[in-house]
Amino acid sequence: MKLMYFDDFKLGIVKGDNVVDVTSVVQSIPHTGPHDLINGLIANFNAWRAKLEDAAAKGAGVPISSVRIRPPLLRPATIDCMAVNFMEDGTRAEPAPINAFNKAPSAIIGNGDTMVLPDVPASLFEGEAEIALVIGKRATNVKAADAMNYIFGYMCFIDGSARGLPPPSNVFFQMKSRDTFAPIGPYIVTADEIPDPHKLQIKLWVNGELKQNFNTDDMAHKIPRCIEWISSIHTLEPGDIIATGTNHRGLSGFQDGDKIELEVERCGRLTISVRDDLKRTWSRETRLDRQNKKLEGLTPQLTGKYAKTP
Repeated sequence: MKLMYFDDFKLGIVKGDNVVDVTSVVQSIPHTGPHDLINGLIANFNAWRAKLEDAAAKGAGVPISSVRIRPPLLRPATIDCMAVNFMEDGTRAEPAPINAFNKAPSAIIGNGDTMVLPDVPASLFEGEAEIALVIGKRATNVKAADAMNYIFGYMCFIDGSARGLPPPSNVFFQMKSRDTFAPIGPYIVTADEIPDPHKLQIKLWVNGELKQNFNTDDMAHKIPRCIEWISSIHTLEPGDIIATGTNHRGLSGFQDGDKIELEVERCGRLTISVRDDLKRTWSRETRLDRQNKKLEGLTPQLTGKYAKTP
C-alpha cells in the first residue's frame, strides 16, 4: 500500500496513477491534525488496513497529476540520519564506525516544494539521495534479529547540507537542520511491498542530468543494525524516520533554479526545486569528478556573496 497526503492534507491511497481519498475512513483515530493522524494510523495499522484496502478498491480516485502532493509525515518525533553509511562503490577499505545525526522536524518539505538555501557562509550546498524507513511501533533496545518487524514502510529522502560552515568542528546541527533541508515523499510504501530494502537502485537527477546512481546493497551498516544501534540510544516512536545514508561520490552542488528528482526503486519519484535569493553559483562537477581530476576539497563557490577571491 502507498499512503500519501494531498491538497488540504487529505489522506490518500495510491491506486495506479490515481489517489483515493480515505480521510473519512480514519477520522475516528484520535488526532488534532494530519501530523498525529498519520502517526496514529501507523501505530494501529493492522486494525485499519482492511478498511483502507476496501475503500481504495471501491474508490475511483483522482489523477495524482491533478493534486498537490504533501509530505506524507509532518511532525515525526525524530529524524535520525545515518552518517557515512555506504562503502562508496568499494572505495572504502572498511565501514566507517556506525554514527548518525538528527534533523529538526521543521526541515521537512514534500514533493513539489522548494528547498531554500539560507544566507550563511556555506562552502557548498548539497542534497544526498537516500531511502528512509518509517518506524511502525515503539522501539527500545531492539535486537537486530527483530528489527525489520519494527518498520512500517519506506520513502524517498533528500538530506540537505550546508557544507563548510564555521567553526570547522561540531557543526552538524547547523549544517543539517535548516528549514526545508529534509524533502520526503511522495508517499510511504508499506514494508510488505519492499521484499529486500538492501537491493534497491537509487538515482538523483539535477536539471535532468543523472548525478547519483547507486544500490542499497552498498550499505555498510545494514538496516537491522541501524535500528538496533539507534534504539539503544533513544526510543523510536511510530512515524519516526531513519534515513540510511548515501553514496557521496555523485554529489554535486545545489543552486538557484535547480530541479531535483530523486527516484528510489519501488518508492516512487520525489521532485523539488531549489531557491537561492543570493543567486550564488558553483561548478556542476561532482565529488567523483574532482577526485578523478585529483582535486581536493569541495567545489569552490564561483560567484555571489561569500565567494572567495583568488
